[in-house]
Amino acid sequence: MSKIKFRNNGEALFSKDLRSRVNLHFSSSSKEKVGDRRLFLKAIMLVLSAITLYVLLISLTIPVWFAILLCIVFGCNLAGIGFNIMHDAGHDTFSSNKKINHVFSYSLNLLGGSIFFWKLKHNIAHHTYTNVEGHDHDIEVKFMRLHNEQPYRWYHRFQTVYFILLYSISYLAWVFYQDYEKYFRGSMGKKSNSFKFPIKEKVIFWFTKVFHLLIFIMLPIYFLGVVPAVVGLLIAFVSCGLCLAIIFQLAHVVTETDFLTVNEHEDLDQEWMVHQLQTTANFSTNNKLLSWLLGGLNYQVEHHLFPKISHIHYPAINKLVKETCKEHGIRYIEFKTIGQAVVSHLKHIHRMSLNPKRQLLNP
Repeated sequence: MSKIKFRNNGEALFSKDLRSRVNLHFSSSSKEKVGDRRLFLKAIMLVLSAITLYVLLISLTIPVWFAILLCIVFGCNLAGIGFNIMHDAGHDTFSSNKKINHVFSYSLNLLGGSIFFWKLKHNIAHHTYTNVEGHDHDIEVKFMRLHNEQPYRWYHRFQTVYFILLYSISYLAWVFYQDYEKYFRGSMGKKSNSFKFPIKEKVIFWFTKVFHLLIFIMLPIYFLGVVPAVVGLLIAFVSCGLCLAIIFQLAHVVTETDFLTVNEHEDLDQEWMVHQLQTTANFSTNNKLLSWLLGGLNYQVEHHLFPKISHIHYPAINKLVKETCKEHGIRYIEFKTIGQAVVSHLKHIHRMSLNPKRQLLNP
C-alpha cells in the first residue's frame, strides 16, 4: 500500500505555535520530556501487585468469589502494566535512557504480545494515519464496521449487541491468534506491505511466547488443575481485554471524531497535527485516579500530538493545547466523563451497523 503525505498549508502555523509553547514549558521548568521518579515508582507498584496477585491465586486455597475478584483485579493489573510501562517505553518516553526503554518495552512480550508488531501497528501506522481507512490498523476490527468506507456485511446490524463479546476476547485473540497470523503472513494486514522481520526478533518472539504459555497456562494448571486454572485465566484475560479495548476505542471511535479515506496517489489536504486533533478525543481528564491508572491515555489528544513526551506531563500540556486551539479556531474534542465517551462510542458503532444502501433508498 502506497504511503500518503500530509500537506503543510496555512494551518502549519498552529503546529509551529504549539510546539514552541510546549518546548518553552519544558525549557523554562528544566524538566525532561520523559518519565521521572513518579513513573518508576508506579511501575514498581504495578509489577509487584501483579506478582503478588499471581502468587496468591496459584498458591492459596481461597473462596471462589474471592478468587474471581482477584482474577478480575489481576487482569486489570496486567492492562495497567501495558498502559503505564509498556506504552511509555514503547514510545521511548519511560526514561531518557534508550536501553531502559528498550528493555521495558518488552514487558509486552512477557504479557504474551509482541513489541515488534506493536510498534509497526501502533507507533507507525496508527499514530501517523489515525482513523484513515486502509492505513490505520486499529480501526480494522474483525466482525466490526467502524468506518463508512468499510464494506457492510449482514452481521454488522448486530454489532451493537456482540461488540462487548469481541472486546472481551480481544486480548485472547491478540496473544493466541493475531500475532501468529502476522508472523506467518509477514504483514500487518491483508492489504499491507510485507515487513522485514530480523532473526533476533523472531527468536525473541518464540522465546517469550513459550515463556508466556509456561507462566500463564502451564504453571496455573500444574498448581490448580485444568478447570480452575482455565476458568481463572479466562476471567483475567477477559478483564484485561475489556480494559484495553474500551480505553483505546474511546480515544478515536466516537461520533465526534473524523474518519477519513484517501484514494491512491492522493495526499491528505491538512497538516498532521490538525489531523490528530480531528481524529482523537480525550475523556475524564479531571479524574486524577483514572489518569493514574490509565497511564494518561485519557489524555489521548496530547499523546497523539506529542508521542515522544511521557504521560506524566500531559495535564500541563493539556492546558497549552487547549489555549492554542482556541486562539487558532481549531476544534478540540474532550468528554467530561468516561460515561459520555462510552455513549458516544455506542452511538458510532450503532450508526455503522445500519445498512448504507437502505439509508440511500430512504433518505
